[in-house]
Amino acid sequence: MAYLKYLNDEPISVARGLVRDVSGDTINGSVPAMSQNQTGTIWDINDTTYPWGALTSANNLTINVSSSGDVGDSITIYGLDANRDPLTETVTLSAQTGVSTTSAFLRVNKAVFTNISGSQNLGNITILNGASTAVARIRTGNGSTQMAVYSVPNGYEAYITQGTCSCQAGADATGKFFVRDDGQPSFVLAHSFEVSGAGGQYTYKFTTPFRVSANSDVDVEATVRSNNARVTAAYDIILIDTTGNGLR
Repeated sequence: MAYLKYLNDEPISVARGLVRDVSGDTINGSVPAMSQNQTGTIWDINDTTYPWGALTSANNLTINVSSSGDVGDSITIYGLDANRDPLTETVTLSAQTGVSTTSAFLRVNKAVFTNISGSQNLGNITILNGASTAVARIRTGNGSTQMAVYSVPNGYEAYITQGTCSCQAGADATGKFFVRDDGQPSFVLAHSFEVSGAGGQYTYKFTTPFRVSANSDVDVEATVRSNNARVTAAYDIILIDTTGNGLR
């Protein structure tokens, strides 16, 4: 009955954790400088599509840092395990290369940097699947990944209520919102849009929230048509725990 309860509650109640089995999140993505006529995922690495093909099995992750000043600090990785259940691990950055997680991740949804002095990361922090393919990056000074990708945990349903996208002034882009449903081999276009730096950000509110089933993947991509451009994307989701166990 969580569905009915959500319909009768203000979103602030969801954010405060007052609605049983319901939680909310905002997925934020930005690509620093997508090249003209290039298509790629809106995430922290330019001109690349997110490497879903490398995530066929759960693996320990390797974390590399580009600045020795970040050694001794930590990052917390939020993702899914081999069963697609929520998995979180905090790793201390004890060396510039080769620090590994103790847990095996099938998906990475987000990573957050922590410095006890309160400063942001001094260099790029790259998270690799095994020791080769980058699956997340915290860019210098950001303190968190900026990835417009998301994987719904096992036992949950995600409802997307609103999406937005922006493009650097002087450029424009075509955006595509892809979903790969659980058990399907490929992504399917679910929503497309145009965005221009001269015309302001694009925002779309779903009158009926867009449902993404458990174990499904979401990927927002952009094709920049004029000039190199920074592109951002964000979407709000409501997560409903269908098991009654709670995500928190």
